[in-house]
Amino acid sequence: MRLDKYLKISRIIKRRTVANEACDAGRVTVNGKPARASYEVKVGDVIELALGAHPVKAEVVSINEYAKKDEAGLMYKIIE
Repeated sequence: MRLDKYLKISRIIKRRTVANEACDAGRVTVNGKPARASYEVKVGDVIELALGAHPVKAEVVSINEYAKKDEAGLMYKIIE
């Protein structure tokens, strides 16, 4: 699954266009490297977002094409 789509479906970022813009601006890294919106997310990847005052670091636990609000939080695990 594409990185921008994963960020939207997991509800880490609310809109896919915002996720795409964050990737283009270099605010999203995967496994310590800047990632493009087209990066294919895999289980075990560590995504780091530098949005606002508090950076978010999350590990990908599962990948689902669709997720309800209850299930979205189960797709990743916050590390720090």
